[in-house]
Amino acid sequence: MEHVKGKTVVITGASKGIGAATARHLAHHGAHVVLAARSAAALAALAEETRGTAIPCDVSDYDAVERMMAAAGDIDVLINNAGLIDPIARLTDSDPEAWGRVVDVNLKGVYHGLRAALPGMIARGSGTVINISSGAATSALEGWSHYCATKAAVLSLTRVADKEARSAGVRVMGLSPGTVATDMQRDIAASGINPVSQLPWEAHIPADWVGQAIAVLMGPEGDTWRGQDFSLKTEEGRQIAGLPPL
Repeated sequence: MEHVKGKTVVITGASKGIGAATARHLAHHGAHVVLAARSAAALAALAEETRGTAIPCDVSDYDAVERMMAAAGDIDVLINNAGLIDPIARLTDSDPEAWGRVVDVNLKGVYHGLRAALPGMIARGSGTVINISSGAATSALEGWSHYCATKAAVLSLTRVADKEARSAGVRVMGLSPGTVATDMQRDIAASGINPVSQLPWEAHIPADWVGQAIAVLMGPEGDTWRGQDFSLKTEEGRQIAGLPPL
């Protein structure tokens, strides 16, 4: 993990779940983590634990994202992790305002991160962006119209950003972890909608495993996955990430 040491890594949605687990893992291997999320109290506690920098930020607000990136300085790695799935509802029961809020965070939040970070990375001729994706990007799941649509759009953003930034030495890729044992899975289970809500808790992988996979993708192994999603739901992906087999 020498490729992690000394890197400045911005993590959105860092206050809990995948974001917090990734921050701990990368900090353990010597990265300087910049923690971005709406929860200032949770960020402050995690920043103390990881010796990172906490910058409260709502990714749906581009000006806030731009200020956060400027405060972070020269960014080596951006992990676009912030995301919502609640409220889960069938289209006919969905609330338009709540549906739009998911778009603001899951899709526009990723765009805001890319827009704010890519110019500096391109100017320096290096950098890595990892967008947290999902199998929902290529699937249709009842009650998840907002989540499937936004994750599909993020996969398209990953592809376009790779085309635009690869020649400048910047790598953009996605990571599809499968189901992860976080608060999001509790929301999914509570909904009772579609087969994912029926999965037993032990079927979900630990958030730490996602952090480990991100650390691997930050290195040379990530080159293969530019412009596409790396999946932890395949034997190959598990092997590359150093995780137990399926």
